[in-house]
Amino acid sequence: MTFNDFDTPIDRSNTASQKWERYQDSEVLPMWVADTDFMAPASVIEALQERVSHGVFGYTNTPKRLEELVVQRMERLYSWSIEKDALVWLPGLVCGLHLACRSVGEAGDRVISPQPIYPPFVTGPHLSDRVVTQVPMTEVADRMVIDFTKLEEAISPQTQLLLFCNPHNPGGTVYRKPELEQLAALAERHDLIICSDEIHCDLILEPHLKHIPLASLNERIAQRTITLMAPSKTYNIAGLGCSFAIIPNAELRQRFNRVRKGIVPDVNLLGYTAAIGAYEAGDEWNKVQLDYLRENRDYLLQEINKIPGLSLKPIEATYLAWIDVSAAKLENPARFFEQAGVGMSPGRDFGDDRFMRLNFGCSRPLLEEAVKRIRTALLNHLPA
Repeated sequence: MTFNDFDTPIDRSNTASQKWERYQDSEVLPMWVADTDFMAPASVIEALQERVSHGVFGYTNTPKRLEELVVQRMERLYSWSIEKDALVWLPGLVCGLHLACRSVGEAGDRVISPQPIYPPFVTGPHLSDRVVTQVPMTEVADRMVIDFTKLEEAISPQTQLLLFCNPHNPGGTVYRKPELEQLAALAERHDLIICSDEIHCDLILEPHLKHIPLASLNERIAQRTITLMAPSKTYNIAGLGCSFAIIPNAELRQRFNRVRKGIVPDVNLLGYTAAIGAYEAGDEWNKVQLDYLRENRDYLLQEINKIPGLSLKPIEATYLAWIDVSAAKLENPARFFEQAGVGMSPGRDFGDDRFMRLNFGCSRPLLEEAVKRIRTALLNHLPA
């Protein structure tokens, strides 16, 4: 087994894996929560081993080397110049969403969000005593994108914050520069702060596409944007809890940090260590991973669209397939597929029960088995 061998399944049983323990007493294949089944890059594992061998694990400051790596990475990948002071380190991206909701506006104000969307985009505002306004996305040329007309119509004087996701989870859309410029202009017109979840930015499957951080467009939009990123999804180190917010606006950053103080803990030292290993020497590994995920994606597109009752649109980014199951006319899609031996994320959790989300960040043999089970179950279910 090598660090670049994505085809060989890794036994994750008895590792307290959230993903795998959900179905530990059954034969159901776990294809739900967004972590992959791949071994992390050698650079990450070696960095962790070296740090563990030191043997002392006391309170830890943010390593200066990691700050330098992130600043350099933003410049190298996006021509985006940020200051180290703009970085706020977090033990997870979800808490960043919650902090954004609490640090913008007041209780009772409105937060606007696209739908379907990653569930914390809805729970975050609710738990922050804000009111959520959800705007249905639209489909343009097989891409799920924000409906800007409906979005603008839904903004009220009480709307203070817009939650944005790029690449989009669950749709896999990579937003183009003109679309981002349209969103930025809208935010300026209505004086909105935007919290931009960009955690899947390193998982672009289409070689001709490029991730563009919203805040990198110009200084005006940078001053009203909280950008959330992390190495966790890309390098499969979510369990180590290391994410960061980029907040160039000093006043906004101060409010964000004030809400966080005494409640959200610092990143643990092994999280920092893994992030350094990932950003220092993990990019070549990720290129191999992207090739593998691209092949998994292409296989899924071909096979799922052959199965009666299912439809899958092109996936530009992430390792998440947003499968339309509405034509299968299933009373309870999640239960149906679990009984077929495949555990996916229910579309209702994202705001659209016509869909199921399937994680294809796994070995090809496991993915092929999942598709076989799905096909068999639906062929037995649908009338001849």
